[in-house]
This record gives sequence, structure tokens and C-alpha cells, in this order.
Amino acid sequence: MKTALLFPGQGSQYVGMGRSLWEHSHAVRDLFRTASAVLGFDLCTLCFEGPEERLNSTRYTQPAVFIVSVAAHRAACEASPLSAALVAGHSLGEYAALVAAGSLTFEDGLDLVRERAALMDEAAGRGAGGMVAVIGLPRTEVEQICCNIADTIGILVAANYNAPNQLVISGEERALETASEEARGKGAKTIRLSVSAPFHTPLMTAASERFSRVLDRTPMRCPDPPWVSNVTAQPVHTAEECRRLLAVQVCAPVRWEDSVRSMLSAGIEQFIELGPGKVLKGLCRRIDRTARCDSVDTLEDLEGLRARSAQ
Repeated sequence: MKTALLFPGQGSQYVGMGRSLWEHSHAVRDLFRTASAVLGFDLCTLCFEGPEERLNSTRYTQPAVFIVSVAAHRAACEASPLSAALVAGHSLGEYAALVAAGSLTFEDGLDLVRERAALMDEAAGRGAGGMVAVIGLPRTEVEQICCNIADTIGILVAANYNAPNQLVISGEERALETASEEARGKGAKTIRLSVSAPFHTPLMTAASERFSRVLDRTPMRCPDPPWVSNVTAQPVHTAEECRRLLAVQVCAPVRWEDSVRSMLSAGIEQFIELGPGKVLKGLCRRIDRTARCDSVDTLEDLEGLRARSAQ
């Protein structure tokens, strides 16, 4: 069965994530020990006990979600052979995807994620804005709301094209509040996301430019299997193109729906989400109800996947 591995992004974090995998796997415990030493804080305490406010802060969220995602992949590979035709990640998840594809080492991926989180946090500033999911309106209508408000109130863009009639808007606070009210007036449901900054907007341009220089000095190999980029929704085969697109992605929209459709068109028959939560599994099913989707977040998930694979 032709499989794609998927890795979640910021917003999927929760207190307690990764604990059962850590208790089960020596490889996972080694990852946490290495990461804690590099980052200078105890990731086990942060992921397993919180506090939630700290876990939701960009500088801590991004390394934590990255670690748990890589841990889920390592634990799954320990349990049974896990081959894939493609890998993809949602925003931050692109780094775990590239580690799974052998393009980045775990240590280099961790360094990039730490630097990315710091730069994005600095670029946004406290209280600069955030992100809101808009559910129930077509993309053209959400784009028009953003365009009208950006012209009159402040920076606002469609930042994540997650699934049909499910987008995320991102921008400055007053623009975000106005757009949310307008969307609800048109019958949409809006949900404020657990992120601390307006990602994937022009507010991240400075972070993108500085991060590009970090990427230039980071060793990377060609991804094997190929990596489907958020920016292009197409497979990427070279290390140089990976670097370029990772820098662009910081302030560009996440084209997740297009990415999933691209993978389905390439013959993918099964998606496996690896990391905290089951957001991507749910999005895949919204995009194509016939798609086979599994997830590995806990030891119970891992055992379920192993049982289904043996059938």
C-alpha cells in the first residue's frame, strides 16, 4: 500500500503529549534526553506536565511538538517497518517530515526549529495578533473578507488552506477580530487557535529573511522519500529546494488541502499522522472521505496501527 507520512504543526500540542511513547521506548527517552540537553530545559516536564501557558508559547511549543512528532516516528519504526512514498508536514511539521525523510538529522532539525521559533516570536512581538480557524465558508469568500479588511484595518491573510470550507486567517488583532465577526455574520464558526503569534503573514517577513541565512549553513540531503512542500503542494527532491521553501514558508500560506490532493493524485492510498493530536487525520477525511487515515500519538495508537498492518 502506497503510504504518506504526515506530521502536525503548532496548535496540536497538549499537556501530556508523548508520555506513553516515552514510557514504552528507549529510543524515545534518548530523544527527549538529547533535546533537553540541547535546549537547556526539561522537555519531559514541559510536555507531560506543562504548564499549559508555557507549552503554548512559541519558543517552547515548536521544539516540543517537533520532539513528540519525531518520537512518534521513531517508536512506529521500532514497532514495525514503516516505509513511505512521500512525507509532508503542516507548517512546523515540515521539519519532522524532513527528519523522517533523512534530509535533516534530528540534531540539525532541532536547531532549526529552535531558531525558527525564536525568530518568529521576535518578529511578531507580544500581543501583535494571532490566528483564527474559519469553518463553513468557501475559500474565495474568506479571501475576500481578508482582502477588504486588510485594505482598511490592518494586516490579515488566509494563512492555512486546511480543507474544504475550513481555513485559518492570520493577522493583527483588530483585523482578526473584525474578520471573525464578519465571518460569523455569514454563518461561519470561528475558533481562536492556541498560537502566540500571527504566523504565515507579512509580519513574519523579517523572520523569513533571517531564517534563510540559518538554513544556508545547515547541512541537508535530498529527501528520500520526497517531501511535499506547504508552499507548492508538490514533491521536492533536492536539498537546495528544501532550503528555499522552508524560508518562504515562514510567511507564506500553508496549502494543506492542495498538498493532500496532490498526494492522492500521486497514488497515495494511506496516510499516517505521527505526532500529537489527530488534526491532520481529521483534515484528510474532510478532504477525501474515502482516504485511509491512521495516527500515532500514544502507545495505544501504535499498537492499533501494528495490529491493522498485520491483517
